[in-house]
Amino acid sequence: MTPSVVSRPPAPRRRRGGRVSWTLVTLASLAVTGYFVGQYMTGTLDELAAEEVGLATTYAPQPFWVRIVFYVHIVSAGLALAVGPFQFVRAIRRRLPVAHRWAGRTYVAAIAFAAPSGLVMAFYSSAAFVGLFGFGTLAVLWGWTTWRGYRAIRARDVASHQAWMIRSFALTFAAPTLRLWFGLLIGVQLLMGRAAEISVDEITGIAYAAVPFLCWMPNVVVAELMIRRRNLPGLHLSPPPTPRRVVLPAEAAA
Repeated sequence: MTPSVVSRPPAPRRRRGGRVSWTLVTLASLAVTGYFVGQYMTGTLDELAAEEVGLATTYAPQPFWVRIVFYVHIVSAGLALAVGPFQFVRAIRRRLPVAHRWAGRTYVAAIAFAAPSGLVMAFYSSAAFVGLFGFGTLAVLWGWTTWRGYRAIRARDVASHQAWMIRSFALTFAAPTLRLWFGLLIGVQLLMGRAAEISVDEITGIAYAAVPFLCWMPNVVVAELMIRRRNLPGLHLSPPPTPRRVVLPAEAAA
């Protein structure tokens, strides 16, 4: 009997629409990086808090070590967001493998600082328990998926590495999607005429209360759809079972 050969279906070719979408993702990542990092480099945290810039009003009153953690997160998360999109450019992976590896090391190193600092910041979030659990879960999953991607490439498992890095960057991209959802939720409330009923601060507070989970959960769903379309390994929370060695009768007799 001739053994049958099971071939893996080829990965679908990337369409032009996919390239346009990824270009938009890259531009959004770079734009948010420049704005996210730049706004906190124009003065001290106390000065920025007086001007009500971004998260400065939340973290300026905190202990000195928390403010240090805040700046560590700003810089490291911004670096990961800026480097991340270029990890998925096929031309770089094929023609400049050394650049791809060093960019990957930079990305992993950045998240090694960004994820733990993000977890610390979650305890001081202005969204209270929703912020703690939403941003805290994001930080833990961010570090975990990146670590799994790093372990996979160290084991020469390229397919699993690609799948885990897609998940990792989906969580990194929570920074742009947070701002997208935040603006959208504010706009919806204004269209509903809430400005005549409550203050602007209350409107922004209601919008911000939803983003700790909303900024990353849809991203994870999109990431899994992308992984499935590319025929990459699916999500397994536990390692695959170790194959048992088959003992031949002759070995058993011996």
